[in-house]
Amino acid sequence: MKITRLNGGCIASSYRLDLENKQTIFIKTHSTQDFNKEANGLRELKKANSIAVPDILICRKNFLALEWIESGRKPKNFFKHFAEELAQLHRYTSDNFGFYEDNYIGSMTQENIYDTKNWQDFYYHKRLLFQIKIAEKNGYATREFSKAFLSVEKKLVTLMEGSENIPSLLHGDLWSGNYMIGNKGQAVIIDPAVYYGNREADLAMTMLFGGFPMLFYEEYNKAFPLANGYEKRIDLYKLYHILNHMNLFGISYRSQAITMMNNLGHE
Repeated sequence: MKITRLNGGCIASSYRLDLENKQTIFIKTHSTQDFNKEANGLRELKKANSIAVPDILICRKNFLALEWIESGRKPKNFFKHFAEELAQLHRYTSDNFGFYEDNYIGSMTQENIYDTKNWQDFYYHKRLLFQIKIAEKNGYATREFSKAFLSVEKKLVTLMEGSENIPSLLHGDLWSGNYMIGNKGQAVIIDPAVYYGNREADLAMTMLFGGFPMLFYEEYNKAFPLANGYEKRIDLYKLYHILNHMNLFGISYRSQAITMMNNLGHE
C-alpha cells in the first residue's frame, strides 16, 4: 500500500491511495468538514444519469474515499458533449427550490432548506441575503457596500424578470477547477454544492475564474434553449459567488462585489 499526498484544493487534504490489489482510491480528509454533504450531492447528481461523477467508496463525517479518476486527453468535441450533458442534468427537476439539507459552498455553509416554489424568493433569502449577513458579521459591510446592495434589493424584481421558475438540479459550484477529463475523454464533475435552482445560476458560475469557451454556451443553448434575456441576469448570479469569496478569503473581493452591485442596481 502506498499513500501519496496530492497538491491542490484549498479546503481538504487530499491523497492518492494505491492498494496491493492494484486498486487506486482518492481520499479527502478535513477536521471539521462533513463529507456526508458532498457524498449526498454526488448521489443526487448521479440520479440525473447525465454527467459522470466519481463513485463513493467510503464516507464518514471527516473522511471521504472516492474512485480514482484517471485523467485522459481532451477530445476535440469535449465541450460540445459537456454542454449537452449539463443540459441533460438541468432537465432533472424538483418540486421546490433548495435541497433536503444544507451543505457547503467551498467551506462556507450553504443554506438550502427553504420550502418555496418561488426562485426569486429563494435566491434573495438563501443566497444573497445570507452572504450579506455574513459580510456584516465579518465587518466587511462598509457604507458603500451596504448602499450598493440596497440598490440591488430595490431592483431585484426587475433584474430577475423573465427568468424561469423551474427548480433544476445544479452542481452549484461548477467552475473550471471542478471538472476533470476522464480516461475516455469524458467530463467528470467533482466537489459539488448541489441544490435545485435556476439553471442560469450554474452557467453563471462557469463564467467565473477562467470561464469555459464560447462553444460550450452555444452548444448548451442548442441543447436546452435559455429564457430570453438570460445574459442580463448572469452578473446577478455571479454576485453570490463573489460575495462568498469575499467572506471566505477576505476584502480583496469587496471592490469587485461593490462594482458588480452598483452596475446591477443602475441597469
